[in-house]
Amino acid sequence: MGDTRQMHYCLIDTDLGWFGLAWSPHGITRAYLPGDPVHSLRERFDRFASETAHWPAFIDEARQLILGYARGEAVCFDTLPLDLSAVSDFHRRVYADILQLGRGETTTYGEIARRLGDVGLSRAVGQAMGSNPIPLIIPCHRVLASGGKTGGFSAPGGGTSKMRMLALEGYEDPQAAQATFDF
Repeated sequence: MGDTRQMHYCLIDTDLGWFGLAWSPHGITRAYLPGDPVHSLRERFDRFASETAHWPAFIDEARQLILGYARGEAVCFDTLPLDLSAVSDFHRRVYADILQLGRGETTTYGEIARRLGDVGLSRAVGQAMGSNPIPLIIPCHRVLASGGKTGGFSAPGGGTSKMRMLALEGYEDPQAAQATFDF
């Protein structure tokens, strides 16, 4: 993640709870999704970055987009610079693939593996999702298991949080719709 003396973070109080962002001079390096108390977020970030109320323009833009997202607005994170220098080449390829997904659009671990050239990489794709350092902005919540099942989600709240995020984006879970008809 580069020189920790150049790493900073800020916390954002959203309609969904406290969200955290860390950055280097090159871009966003880490995000934490809502679900943990604010003091826990600070403890996590304090290990590798310093909190600041002075941030670059791209963090101001990210803050506004995250606040809008939490209110259910259609936002796009495409213009934000990401610093993935601490991430493996394979994980960067996986993240580049899912960055192509639009709001409410989903894919599966297997489809990503196929697009990367080997369906046998599905488990490795899942590991990349589980270690995504910038969830929401790198939309790992849009990746489902085969058959449209939720699959894992390492953020607080697990699969429930994943489905809540997808619902904010207008995604309708076909399994949940079937369950409402009780058949």
